[in-house]
Amino acid sequence: MVAPPTPAAKQGELRLGRSVFGPDERVVMGIVNRTPDSFYDKGATFAEDAALAAVDAIVAEGVPIVDIGGVKAGPGEEVDVAEEIRRTVPFVAKVRSRYPDLVISVDTWRAEVARAVCEAGADLLNDSWGGYDPKLAGVAAEYQVGIVCTHTGGHEPRKRPRIGIEYDDVMGDILGQTLGLAERALELGVPRESIIIDPTHDFGKNTSHSLEATRRLGEMIETGWPVLVSLSNKDFIGETLNQPVRQRLTGTLATTAICAWLGARIYRVHEVAETRQVLDMVSSIQGTRPPAIAERGITYGS
Repeated sequence: MVAPPTPAAKQGELRLGRSVFGPDERVVMGIVNRTPDSFYDKGATFAEDAALAAVDAIVAEGVPIVDIGGVKAGPGEEVDVAEEIRRTVPFVAKVRSRYPDLVISVDTWRAEVARAVCEAGADLLNDSWGGYDPKLAGVAAEYQVGIVCTHTGGHEPRKRPRIGIEYDDVMGDILGQTLGLAERALELGVPRESIIIDPTHDFGKNTSHSLEATRRLGEMIETGWPVLVSLSNKDFIGETLNQPVRQRLTGTLATTAICAWLGARIYRVHEVAETRQVLDMVSSIQGTRPPAIAERGITYGS
């Protein structure tokens, strides 16, 4: 029998905004893109009313974190600081007013945007390009909000990985960058319990790298820092199974189950309900969550 790591023995509480998550909790982060060209929804939540409806649906599902992004991750139309602020800041303020206890994360790599969204009520900065702007962590410290420290292999924002990208040891590189960013955030004054690391599948990696990062995720768990995984419908899943974006849910959920078994704490996703069921099932198999009901062999039979 393959035993999972025991991260609860090494990891403590995760504090984001008004919320505290215990070591055994697997937390879903729902995605809302304020972009007209998202690879997944093609702009379905670009309009404010559609985006608010998406947040309402996420909250109704019981999801405690929403991640708001104003710039497509991959190549596309140029979005300057002013436009990113226009797409995110008023929306963050509205969501904060609507849901005082919801953890609001903003996916950005720019310190100017980070400062503006923190003023509007954000609780977590999802630094999607791995410290590209060195001032961003200082903003997190100033506002005492959380930060996600990611690995991009040194690539510039919104650039595809260079052809033939190689690592001597991909997990070694991931650990070197994310732990360095986490320690720097801690030194700047970000609370330890609000710092998260993320292997950042696809970013600065080919499919083989992302698969290896998944297999070796336990090495990140063993560091004691809480780990976030952003797997949802990504290209490494599409290439592995030869499936287009809208046919990647099964592969996403399979990868989610592996990451859950290995000990990841936060799951950034498009499909909330399906992910929650997978996480609950893994938790129940591991013995940290009782079944929702238990009737077979108890209330029936002779």
